[in-house]
Amino acid sequence: MAVTILPVEGGVCAPNGFRAAAARAGIRASDKDDLALIVSDLPCTFGAMGTQNRVRAWCVDWCLGIRPEAGPRAIVCNAGNANACNGPEGKEANLAMARRVAEALGLDSPNEVFVASTGVIGKQFPLALAETGIEIATRALEASPEASERAANAILTTDLVPKSFAVEVVGRGAGFRVGGIAKGSGMIAPNMATMLAFVTTDVRVETPRLQEVWRRVVDRTFHCVTVDGDTSTNDLALVLANGASGVAPDSDETLERALEVVCCELAKKIAADGEGATKLVTIRVTGAQGPARTIAKTIAESPLVKTALFGNDPNWGRILAAAGRSGEPIDANKASVWIGPHLLFAQGVPVPFDKDAVSESMKAKEVEVSLDLGNPAGHAATVWTCDFSYDYVRINAEYTT
Repeated sequence: MAVTILPVEGGVCAPNGFRAAAARAGIRASDKDDLALIVSDLPCTFGAMGTQNRVRAWCVDWCLGIRPEAGPRAIVCNAGNANACNGPEGKEANLAMARRVAEALGLDSPNEVFVASTGVIGKQFPLALAETGIEIATRALEASPEASERAANAILTTDLVPKSFAVEVVGRGAGFRVGGIAKGSGMIAPNMATMLAFVTTDVRVETPRLQEVWRRVVDRTFHCVTVDGDTSTNDLALVLANGASGVAPDSDETLERALEVVCCELAKKIAADGEGATKLVTIRVTGAQGPARTIAKTIAESPLVKTALFGNDPNWGRILAAAGRSGEPIDANKASVWIGPHLLFAQGVPVPFDKDAVSESMKAKEVEVSLDLGNPAGHAATVWTCDFSYDYVRINAEYTT
């Protein structure tokens, strides 16, 4: 029997043995929940990846320092304060959050708790508020789709919608679930940006193996998202596996496929919810002599391309120009460009097209831009991004004011 991957409800609570909760701690100035807690009933193996920015929040160093023997059981995340670039008090506050969660759950050590933060950089962390939120969230833990949804909402900053997805893997050597929640809206770039992703699974797998699988999955999903090319200080992608299903996949392939399905969906939701975005844009590059992702990323991050997409302007010249400055070898005389199904430029020559029809097609919520560079045996890559609207400037111009 072939392995089948089916969408299910539940987010991070879809796998067996995981609970979630949210609380309004008052860390950010709103009436919304701003602290999330995800807890496993069993010790977990894990995979962890953090931002490649050399200026990192305390939580990133903490999470990347947790050792496999700790058998972590929980993730706590606050929104509204990045707890970054704020001196030794911030480091102590991060440790105190882990300690408080460990105490509230009856765990042996703060090393059993992953900590994540998102929000404004450089402000002192309101530890007392966070500790109150932890107490509230601990009492509210549930294994339900609603609990996962509340947690997904509690980690948002400038996001407009929560991001959640889960699957069940059935078939020979399968019978487990994977679920996840994420946040991300601006400062998103392919080397991880201002995004958080928390994934749970009830599969049985050792940490070294899971970490290797997780690196490959993140590289093909979250590393293929860009909103504006910026990279933040707090980015984390965590996966916890508690083994509650009792299933250990015969090979990495089944687990990797399931994780990738969930993370790919979360990655596209992040791109679609970019600050001020009106559409999800998929950039596909094929036939490249060099690294195709570098070319796709350059196109995806071009302000001229992104504003043309917002204005529904089929300006293929901007696409080619962006590709040409990627630093990778490109022969424009062999290149072809499509927007959706419409061929605009073929092997170095402009193609007559109905501008009004193409412009109308670009008003869709999802738009695909394709660039083929003419090498049948060349490299290919896909990157997800969004358009730049007037609201992107407004949101970021007023972020702290």
